[in-house]
Amino acid sequence: MDKVVVVAEQRERQLMEVSLELLQKATNLAIILNGTVSAILIGNQCRDLANELIAYGASKVFWVDHPHLELYQSEVYAKITAGILAEMSPEIVLIGGTSIGIDLASRVAAKLKTGLTAHCIDLYIEKIDGKEQLIHIVPGWGGKIMVKIICPNHRPQMATIRPGMMEKAKPDPSRIGNIISIHPDITENDFRAKTLEMVKERREERPLEDAEIIVAGGFGLYIAGGFGLIEQLAKAFHGEVAGTRPAYDQGWIPENRTIGQSGKTVRPKLFVSIGASGAVHYTTGFLKSRVIVGIDKNPSSPIFHVADFGIVEDLKKIIPCLIEELEQ
Repeated sequence: MDKVVVVAEQRERQLMEVSLELLQKATNLAIILNGTVSAILIGNQCRDLANELIAYGASKVFWVDHPHLELYQSEVYAKITAGILAEMSPEIVLIGGTSIGIDLASRVAAKLKTGLTAHCIDLYIEKIDGKEQLIHIVPGWGGKIMVKIICPNHRPQMATIRPGMMEKAKPDPSRIGNIISIHPDITENDFRAKTLEMVKERREERPLEDAEIIVAGGFGLYIAGGFGLIEQLAKAFHGEVAGTRPAYDQGWIPENRTIGQSGKTVRPKLFVSIGASGAVHYTTGFLKSRVIVGIDKNPSSPIFHVADFGIVEDLKKIIPCLIEELEQ
């Protein structure tokens, strides 16, 4: 049975990384539920992507192909996706937490009259009152605790998951799956609003997601006069500068350099957090880094609960010392 479905996202005939990440999580969930993983792919002339989804774990791909669907069309995509899911009746539906995925997921959930948990950082199966339920994990109460959410009475159980939160499996080109081609009858009358083009934002020269070393600062840098020392330390590390949402609010970093629930999720070889208390909505953005170093003058800061190495010291004293050592 099609127990778990991943709604894949493609742009310019390229799959978004989060869709491939979700297939690995979907596979793990489907094994527990004794079912299979299917995917829904909507676009134009992108059959090769259906084969790629199979290589990453899908047993079946519902491939919806139409010239009018090359770009994301909110209303029509939602109608088609909800129609396919209604016929399949899966237990779980996973959608990437991108700008498109969030818009699509909410519309589809409304059409199916089921619940949706957004911005999940983890998912697992737990038996509750004798029934297997999908547990959605999200940060709550300002990031101070992890909240478990379930959808006990409605199906499918739907969730959006942030890019970078899940591990992507290695593809197996030898995998064999079933591609079901769907050619919807679409006319111009189906579009009350229509996407005409998608314009890419200018990306930074070195995206945070690709960085091997990241030095991130929080509001605690206020006493040090801002991000000057952070930038010097990052340069000495040959790394990238990032920060918390409060650091962005202070104007110290651009929004595309924020880490956490309202920013980016990264997994560098080394993540150095300085002057940030370590609230959950921040730490979820880098928990899968290979090595985490926390620096803060408050020994009770939550950052030390997740750090591999911790330094309790005045930032204005310790950072210049680190810079000097690295430059030598």
